[in-house]
Amino acid sequence: MRRPVGLVLIGLGAFFLTLAPLVRFYVADQVVVAPLNRYQVTNLESKGSTYFDQAGLKLKTGVTLLAKNTVRGDVRANEGDDDIAVWDSTTNIYDQADPDKPIQIQGFRIAFDRRTGLLTNCCGTNVDGDNTVRMSGYGLLFPLGNVGKRDYPFFDMTTKQSAPMQFNAVEKVHGLTTYRFTQTIPLTKTAALDAKLPAKMLGLPEDAGDQKVDRYTEAYNTVWVDPRTGIPVKHRENVRSTVRTPDGKGSMIVAQADLITVDKDQRGLVDTADSTALQIDLVRSYLPGAAIFLGLILLFVGGSLGMARREAPRIEAPRRADGKFGDMTPSGPPKPPAPRPAAVRRAAPGSQRQQRKATGPTRRR
Repeated sequence: MRRPVGLVLIGLGAFFLTLAPLVRFYVADQVVVAPLNRYQVTNLESKGSTYFDQAGLKLKTGVTLLAKNTVRGDVRANEGDDDIAVWDSTTNIYDQADPDKPIQIQGFRIAFDRRTGLLTNCCGTNVDGDNTVRMSGYGLLFPLGNVGKRDYPFFDMTTKQSAPMQFNAVEKVHGLTTYRFTQTIPLTKTAALDAKLPAKMLGLPEDAGDQKVDRYTEAYNTVWVDPRTGIPVKHRENVRSTVRTPDGKGSMIVAQADLITVDKDQRGLVDTADSTALQIDLVRSYLPGAAIFLGLILLFVGGSLGMARREAPRIEAPRRADGKFGDMTPSGPPKPPAPRPAAVRRAAPGSQRQQRKATGPTRRR
């Protein structure tokens, strides 16, 4: 019975050893991907900000600006290609003192490879409705599960251009070890405005008259990323927008803010990164390692049982003629049969003397 059990254990051990690389190199590639149905709300805050109030035609300073960013995954927009994820992002920026009137609304749609995170141009991608924008590099995520200490090209939605996200340092964010990256967006023309502004607002003499202006933006972005998952857990966007005359002599600040992810949402993103990292480690390390360990144990135990010497079968003692059990085989070599004694023929006695001699002495009376 031990030999069949050993063979079964050997088969199971070989199965688990084969399963380990299958989970590590095939199943992991199917699991470690960006989700299609992503939903995330992140809030950022900027104190001591400046912006131009178009309704009141005046510049407000020292205000607190809030930005609410919402990311939604459109599961049907990839046209049936599950290797592509399509996410919509909308950001509403408003004055904390007047939250019912957004100062600015920004929106874009990105499509990217679910395994690499690289942007692709399909599925209705656009920036503020402009679908002629050609995106490249990375968008909202870093390389999934494989972030290195190097620079990455990231697409900036405000200036509609790609700029390097440079690795700076390793820092802790609520106990999580992260990689800090920074991106510098140079002064870039972002829009040509149809409206004209008074020369006085642009710092020009009043007799210069109303001036046609263009909008320019420059930014310094910082991102703290979980290297295990590629999920950003903290953002800082230092943005400065101005309007300028074509000759550059007149200018005015229309927005200046230093937006930072609020502490509560930082903690939530850290928790998301931890749970995602556990899933990645499960299919990349824990399950393959457990399969190898179990497979080796089963092979060892199965080999021990299969190679063990088989015991000789017990021989039942034969039944003897008297009905008892015992060995009927005589010990030693067989003895020759004893010779049969010859019969002694005695002659019949004749005389009385011979009869007395044959019968023995008699007592005298």
